[in-house]
Amino acid sequence: MKKVFVSTSIPYVNASPHLGHALELVQADVIARHHRLLGDRVFFLSGTDENSLKNVRSAENAGENVADFVYKNYLNFYNLKEVLNISFDDFIRTTEKRHFDGAQKLWMACKKDIYKKKYSGLYCVGCEEYYKEDDLINGLCPEHKVAPELIEEENYFFKLSNYQEKIKELIEKDEVKIIPQSRKNEILSFINSGLQDFCISRTSERAKGWGIDVPGDETQKMWVWFDALSNYINALGYGSSDESKFLEFWQNNDLKIHIIGKGINRFHSVYWLAMLLSAGISLPKTLFVHGYITVDGQKMSKSLGNVINPYNLVEKYGCDAVRYFLLREIPALGDGDFTFEKFEKRYNSDLAGGIGNLLSRTLVMINKKNVIFNRNPEAIFVDKNQEVNKKIKDNFIQFNDTLSEIWELVSFCDKYIEEKKPWAIKDKDENEIVFSNIIYSLKNISQMLKPFLPDTAEKIEEQIKTLRPEPLFPRI
Repeated sequence: MKKVFVSTSIPYVNASPHLGHALELVQADVIARHHRLLGDRVFFLSGTDENSLKNVRSAENAGENVADFVYKNYLNFYNLKEVLNISFDDFIRTTEKRHFDGAQKLWMACKKDIYKKKYSGLYCVGCEEYYKEDDLINGLCPEHKVAPELIEEENYFFKLSNYQEKIKELIEKDEVKIIPQSRKNEILSFINSGLQDFCISRTSERAKGWGIDVPGDETQKMWVWFDALSNYINALGYGSSDESKFLEFWQNNDLKIHIIGKGINRFHSVYWLAMLLSAGISLPKTLFVHGYITVDGQKMSKSLGNVINPYNLVEKYGCDAVRYFLLREIPALGDGDFTFEKFEKRYNSDLAGGIGNLLSRTLVMINKKNVIFNRNPEAIFVDKNQEVNKKIKDNFIQFNDTLSEIWELVSFCDKYIEEKKPWAIKDKDENEIVFSNIIYSLKNISQMLKPFLPDTAEKIEEQIKTLRPEPLFPRI
């Protein structure tokens, strides 16, 4: 039995979640469910990043106590578990004691590479990152389109330059594999431009007293990214009295997969690796870097105010319909655009008029003609199902392409029904052959859909058992 660690990134809780957060959760959930179906032992982790300065400022702007504000928004993220049918095994908040303990232990483990100096730099609170002037576009943060703040402080720094060659070698040789290749190339380009030591703390005064104390220096709080990245190991017990899960799923495990957005690739592919190397801790194996959901060509973002609320979308269309759109319409490793028109078109064509119609019409005809469907499927159906299964296995991580293959099988069955016209067949044996072929395929389709649309897969299986057709996706 293989062990697999799967994680999402942890979003800031300065506002409620949007559809971009739902995309990452669903993608990670598909990977976790896929490995469980293979018989692997899976630990699937998600969480919330609660120690950022942007959370503090958002609470102030809302006129709320920071802890209360953070807790309220944390619940909005956590409750996506039920709304989107997410199967994570643990959810870590960075305000928990276990996270504080682990983050401080990691700081001490990196102590040899940490030093203090006075510093002046341009800081974007939205990114929680310092920028060089050359990185800005017309003086603005390229991500949030706002002017960064000039910060002058005495802070702690991490000797990132010590790890430039080692990180480059790890990524070039795919010892830490970055998917897709374009994101790997971006990181190698960044490394080749020369890695500079980076600031890993801020004054407690600027942090408004919010965050994790630097060990031995209460005048400084950890930079939010230094503390946040450690969540992956802290949730496994790093820094606690029981590190058995940390040893099992992190230290002694090669299959560690981070699912992250392209905007935070650098933090995971460079800073996180350097921190782990410094501390002598095992490295992640795979960084799955997805794109953004755009609206009118712009990244969907709380800061830009063009968000789609996943709660509202699920309430209107249903959980699996939302999961399907995110996985089918949005390229797994690229950007995709959302409109309600696109959503409803996918819903009606693929779900209501596709798998839903195939199942319903099949069961209605079986009931009407009182057909038994326990014959072995014909070779052409066995071959087609095996062909689709192989394509899925070979290219599973390209979720949109995988679902496209499954729907090719749906179309294959629809075409077969139109050619055979079973409603007009009077021969009992011929009817049994036709419906045995279709039911065989529907059972396989339900298995293929389990990681993607778990509720739908279960409904297909149940309706085949009971022969009671009910709309999977009522047409809108």
